[in-house]
Amino acid sequence: MTLTLENITKTVGGETHIDDVSMSLEPGSFNVLLGRTLAGKTTLMRIMAGLEPPTSGRILVNGNDVTGMPVQKRNVAMVYQQFINYPSMSVYDNIASPLKLQGVDAAEIERRVKSTAELMHIEHLLDRLPQELSGGQQQRTAMARAMVKDCTLLLLDEPLVNLDYKLREELREEIPNLLAERDTIVVYATTEPMEALLLGGKCAVMHEGRVTQFGPTTQVYHNPAFVETGLIFSDPPINLVKAEVRDSALYLASGHQVPLSGHLSALSDGQYTIGVRANHLSVDQTSAECVAMQGQVELAEITGSETFVHVHFNDVSWVIQEEGVHNPRLGEAATFYVDPKRLFAYDANDRLVAAPPVEIQNGKAA
Repeated sequence: MTLTLENITKTVGGETHIDDVSMSLEPGSFNVLLGRTLAGKTTLMRIMAGLEPPTSGRILVNGNDVTGMPVQKRNVAMVYQQFINYPSMSVYDNIASPLKLQGVDAAEIERRVKSTAELMHIEHLLDRLPQELSGGQQQRTAMARAMVKDCTLLLLDEPLVNLDYKLREELREEIPNLLAERDTIVVYATTEPMEALLLGGKCAVMHEGRVTQFGPTTQVYHNPAFVETGLIFSDPPINLVKAEVRDSALYLASGHQVPLSGHLSALSDGQYTIGVRANHLSVDQTSAECVAMQGQVELAEITGSETFVHVHFNDVSWVIQEEGVHNPRLGEAATFYVDPKRLFAYDANDRLVAAPPVEIQNGKAA
């Protein structure tokens, strides 16, 4: 089944929730909707499922218009961030319920329920009622009920946020592998750029109801076509500074000069916005080409094994992401380095005109 959205728009009370979205999702594809809270991800998924009608535009399945088809006639399953289970049914019966409605024979139901429960690590809970489960166990039950069904469209709306870290990491790896064996179209909504990268497949970046970019996830990450895409597909958001190219050099509004070399050498004279991700800044000079910058420490956040240092310089505020635990003093001077090979360049219309070459480190793109 190929699912096609043609110019989908949704307005409510004069406000535009979905703004002229068009995309085509292929059978067996894994598609991530990445965007901030209130970007329109859930609304778009509900329109795909038939739970909400679009104000304008069409939904096509294999070329056939199903825009007005009720959800009961569509072979879809959806899991929300807030888990929903039948309180009077056991975990087994909750998972089995869609198969029973389809008339699947008892032996096949048992096989599929048990295999899906094992994947979700709830095989020992099949006889319990939902109220006897933890929140994470209830969410896994809801996910198992959606995944046990051979649906043509599976919609997962931030399904892992209520799970503990270890299980979340396991399922991020297992879900794409499990669903790769089916022809199911999977749409997975998240606010986390790293989760989108880990899940792979294709990614649609959403902002204020619009899809700013749609394509293979790693391609979108390495080549964010607009400034807004770069901000959303970076955690923390990509650092930005205005700049001008003149006299064969790049002059940042912060007062620093960067040589026009490598991927930046083709930039013509004019105004630009320069971007660099926080993990591509360093307090150490990693190469001779690096440009030294000085700033003042505004804040230091330690998260696990990483430190995020907020620095302010010449009316510009950036975030530096450093491996390890560091304790810079607030207000102290800090020197950090920018590698020109890591810079993105956007034109006056915020369109990408130069992207860093993809570097491979330990077999992975950096």
